[in-house]
Amino acid sequence: MKQIKFLIILLLGVFVSSCSDFLSPEPISAISTDNYYKNDIEIETGILNMYNGIQGLNSTDTDDNHAIQVEYLLTEVYCDNGKTKSSEGEQAQFEEFKVSPSNGYVSDYYGSFYNVIYRSNLVLENLGNASDANKASYEAEAKFVRGYAYFNLVRLFGDVPLVDKIIQPLDTETQFTRVAEDQIYELIISDLTTAVNGLGAGTYGRASKATAQAILAKVYLTLGEYTLAKELLVDAMASGYSLEPNFKDVFYNEGNKEVMFAIVYDGDTSNDSQNFSAEWQNAVGRSTGLNYVTDEAAAAMLAMGGNRTAYTYRVDPKNLNLNQVAKYIPNGDTALGIEPTSINPVLAGNDWIVLRYADVLLMYVEATMGTADATSDITAVNAFNLVRSRANMPTVNSITKQELLDERRVEFAFENQRFFDLKRFGVAQQVLSQYSADNGYGFTATDLLLPIPQLEIGLSKGVLKQNPGY
Repeated sequence: MKQIKFLIILLLGVFVSSCSDFLSPEPISAISTDNYYKNDIEIETGILNMYNGIQGLNSTDTDDNHAIQVEYLLTEVYCDNGKTKSSEGEQAQFEEFKVSPSNGYVSDYYGSFYNVIYRSNLVLENLGNASDANKASYEAEAKFVRGYAYFNLVRLFGDVPLVDKIIQPLDTETQFTRVAEDQIYELIISDLTTAVNGLGAGTYGRASKATAQAILAKVYLTLGEYTLAKELLVDAMASGYSLEPNFKDVFYNEGNKEVMFAIVYDGDTSNDSQNFSAEWQNAVGRSTGLNYVTDEAAAAMLAMGGNRTAYTYRVDPKNLNLNQVAKYIPNGDTALGIEPTSINPVLAGNDWIVLRYADVLLMYVEATMGTADATSDITAVNAFNLVRSRANMPTVNSITKQELLDERRVEFAFENQRFFDLKRFGVAQQVLSQYSADNGYGFTATDLLLPIPQLEIGLSKGVLKQNPGY
């Protein structure tokens, strides 16, 4: 059994009736909840509903919010790690760096995470009804989720609207006016700092103090604030998490001691399952072959992956010339000793890992290195070697920035990290230009940001402006 259930049966009818417009294309921050969130029990359902928003819906309805279930297209397929099997449809726009403003997956993700922000704002708006005993923790958790959502949006889209409260339907200026990245980051830092100060140990599938510290550290790394990042990572490294001895168990022994934040799914349930695991396979999901392994990623794994390689990709059993992702397999693999997570792979139960301890260790190396090209700092080297030793790779006495980027690639392949890593390390344009040229794709510098969805621009009646190049 999962430790979180996102359907609160007792109060479901009340909640749905007051929030039935969650998926409407109208400004989502204007929904009234005057008759809800009046006590701790109801506010707790709002807290869980934030995570439900990140979880997304397992459906084929293009009007639904699928949230993190489509994130791999905007990150892994949108770099040199992933590709589609057939190079067709809207999904192929990502691998070819030809994403249209009308792309449905871009619109889905953008709307989904503003919906998550709205759900967080609902909780924050009603903190006055919380008990004194729980008010601070509710605020911390809501601000963690909001900060996390904005961090994803600002890295993918650049300047975005800043909606930090419930707004009225006619307040289109707030809803659609793009705010400079530095102001978005100010809110993210403020929110995650509140989360660090107000959260405790947490429970599986929900935010904890250490999770907030690590996410905030990644924010600071993105901004080049290495000392601030390192301070947070030192604390996170002392929080009780550790590496799983067996790399396979990170993904197939859910709730393990390495996972610091995961989005929880239940297999064979229509409401709490996911379909992306099946979409990564061949003729298993509703759509298939949507996150196959590029030749470049496969070569990197063979050269530097060690024993991670077998549980990162496998040969497509139906097409021996192609490689599939071996993380999050929904229907099992006898040869790899992987059990199915559901009877129906389209209703997969594989949890999605947002953050794990290996990331904290390698971020610590990054923070220690700072603006230098290498480090031989003993603590950083030891952290780096912990990750390499588990992979049965040789230990080192010093680390270059390129070696760190390479290690992150093979450790976190197909975990939606690569695109963000390339940008944070300042090499995205160089790496993706070369990758694009080698494969006949169309990458340009403006592709470092995705287009603002045309749907949103249309709704804004010209208030919302498009990114350059689109």
